[in-house]
Amino acid sequence: MSRTLLVVDDALIIRHMIKDVAAGAGWTIAGEAADGQQAIDQYAQLRPHAVTLDLVMPGYDGLHALRGIMACDPNARVLVVSALEQKATLKEAFRLGAADFLIKPFDKQALIDALEQLAASN
Repeated sequence: MSRTLLVVDDALIIRHMIKDVAAGAGWTIAGEAADGQQAIDQYAQLRPHAVTLDLVMPGYDGLHALRGIMACDPNARVLVVSALEQKATLKEAFRLGAADFLIKPFDKQALIDALEQLAASN
């Protein structure tokens, strides 16, 4: 069975990087979003196995998206991938239900390992 991933980041190049790494590791890219509201809408429609989520995006940010995704599915597996290192924001992301955090720029193997841990937590 194929594992599906929703990639959420406002930067097109980061979305491409995550998609390439994940696809190379056997994930099917279910969809992508460039802001928090698109992420919620895509999650509700696609119901992917996992989500990579940037926190800093224009319009609706990653915390907004995380709240909406977790409201839609309390068991959602969300990997925060962000350059943001503010402890209060990260703490809030974990409180809202994020499963793990990866700092940008990320190592490709670290992304693969984090996605594998999400898949294993099924």
